Amino acid sequence: MDRDPLMLEALLALSAMEDLPRTGWILRGVRTPETVGEHVLGLQWLCLALAPRCGVDPARAAALALVHDAPEALLGDWPRSAAELLPPGAKRVAEDAAALRLLAPLGPSAEDLWDEWRLQRTEAARFVKACDRLQLGVRLLRQLRAGQRGLDEFLDTLRAADLGGFAALEELRALVVAECARAR
Repeated sequence: MDRDPLMLEALLALSAMEDLPRTGWILRGVRTPETVGEHVLGLQWLCLALAPRCGVDPARAAALALVHDAPEALLGDWPRSAAELLPPGAKRVAEDAAALRLLAPLGPSAEDLWDEWRLQRTEAARFVKACDRLQLGVRLLRQLRAGQRGLDEFLDTLRAADLGGFAALEELRALVVAECARAR
């Protein structure tokens, strides 16, 4: 039970993800940007829906999705433009340190999930990374249907995203891209 105070503090720190807006949307003038917590939840829904179609354990995928952005609870959501200005490897070092601080108090299974995600050593981790890319498209479609404009860069990113050869993800991307084109 000596972990409990640290676990409580980690859980409190992780709850910040619920309110932390994703920077990419803000930089493009989105009025109601997705939070990191909303992104994680949306990613988990994608994993639940698509993992069985891709031969991946949905529970494992959802668990990996849960931890994949945990470092952002301490570091914030760095836009790509900021990460590109850091020395090589600096972002990864910071994310690993933040993940260790946040996930170690939750127990070895949380740390193991982070390592699996970070190292991309399993099919499940690669699937979640591909779904992470696809989740952008789902959120983009939601923003376009709400009347937001000027997000063509996100559509280009979605079209170019590496979905790891998962056919079910490729099919959903095609549908999302077509719907985004109609909504614009």
